[in-house]
Amino acid sequence: MSTALKIIILIPSLILIASILLQSGKNAGLSGSIAGGAESIWGKNKGRSYEGILSKVTAVSAIAFVACALILAAIQ
Repeated sequence: MSTALKIIILIPSLILIASILLQSGKNAGLSGSIAGGAESIWGKNKGRSYEGILSKVTAVSAIAFVACALILAAIQ
C-alpha cells in the first residue's frame, strides 16, 4: 500500500510542477491589458481562459498532492 501511494503521489506532483511552470508571471499581463486583453483576465470567461484552466489544474493537483501526502504519513 505504501509503495502504491508513493507512485500515486508522483502524478499530482508532476502535474503541479508543470502547471506552475506554465503559468505566466503577474507582470506579463500588463501589456495585454493595455491592448484590450483585460476582458479575458477580469471578464466572465476567466475560467475558460488558459490562465483560468491552469489555476484550476494547479489547485486540484495541490489538493491531491496534500491529500496523498497526509494519507502516506498516516500509514507510515
